[in-house]
Amino acid sequence: MATNEPTSPNLPRAPRLGAWGLAVAVMLCLLLVRLRRPRRAGEGNLPHTQDSEARLAAIIRSSMEAIITVDETQRIVLFNPTAERLFGYTAAQVAGRPLADLIPARFRVAHEAHVRRFGVTGVTDRQMGQQRVLHALRQDGTEFPIEASISQTQDGAGRLFTVILRDTTERVRAETALRQSREELQQLSDRVQASREEERRRIARELHDDLGQRLSALKMDLAILASDLKDAGTAPALLDQAAAMHLVIDETVASVRRIAADLRPALLDELGLIPAIEWLAKEFSARYGVNVIIHAAEEEDVGEHAATAVFRIVQEALSNVVQHAQADRVDIELVRQDDHFELTVRDNGRGDAATQPAGGERVSLGLVGIRERARLLGGTVATRQAPGEGFCLTVRFPLATATATAASEEASP
Repeated sequence: MATNEPTSPNLPRAPRLGAWGLAVAVMLCLLLVRLRRPRRAGEGNLPHTQDSEARLAAIIRSSMEAIITVDETQRIVLFNPTAERLFGYTAAQVAGRPLADLIPARFRVAHEAHVRRFGVTGVTDRQMGQQRVLHALRQDGTEFPIEASISQTQDGAGRLFTVILRDTTERVRAETALRQSREELQQLSDRVQASREEERRRIARELHDDLGQRLSALKMDLAILASDLKDAGTAPALLDQAAAMHLVIDETVASVRRIAADLRPALLDELGLIPAIEWLAKEFSARYGVNVIIHAAEEEDVGEHAATAVFRIVQEALSNVVQHAQADRVDIELVRQDDHFELTVRDNGRGDAATQPAGGERVSLGLVGIRERARLLGGTVATRQAPGEGFCLTVRFPLATATATAASEEASP
């Protein structure tokens, strides 16, 4: 049958004809050989022979799959009832006609050549269209996708080819719908990630510019008030209270700066990816007591989008170290290798940072988020772990993605 575009290996597939279809095809070929072969002297109409042929003929008639057999010239010699319903022809209408009549015109030459090549291989059976979608043609001119198995056998009258096929229209439609749904979900995920990052940027900017400035003004006013109180000979208790208020404001300013930096570090926008990762490592070490070592060559211009994604991946990886690894050292490496970048985050913990929780607990979405960000970069994620030997996360993404992103950002107004 005719071939068209490849099927996606990532989509769930319905059970194929497989070995059962091939076995039935072989039996049918043998049956046709027996029916076409002249009976030997003394063979007569033996009851067991008639019974066997009747049983095989019943299989052909009752099969849920369409069964078509052609001779060496690829003319139809068998067309079962399911094939009649599938193609819209009766067996009498197609008997002796070329198999090409059941194939879309643009595929006929290639299909005939395929059957001829199969005939000379000596292989008795084969699954057809394992890499491509096959298509057939109904009497009314409509095309439809199929899957098929083919077998061959030889008798005194020549070679026979039997094809068992199934209409896969519904499955292909379901696969197309699933693929479209997956693409739409990925687009939605992209937009959610972009919107989330932009919202973080906006909130961080407002915290720094608005709330930060107001707190600074309040601090100055309090300093002036404390000075006036001191000049007026105010009681020491009130001066101590003013000093305590001054300390609270200092702590609030520091907290606001830390929250703004956690949302979107200014270093990422002002100095780039490596300084932002170094700041993150310093903050992480100070907060959790874990030694973080950065291994990075001179920074490449990966563009804002890629830099943000890599920064968030490192941030999530360090969070996983705190939650799962029980490590006291983390090595972060970002290198350029030929046509791609490679980010590695390796710890010396217990080696189960990616182990799923026990039944009933919530599954951590950390690695899921990392894989999603890597996908947005056109990259891949690999993990390696062993009990007591630490956990290693490796993200690879193409240089072309980063370059194209940087170029588009420079071109944007």
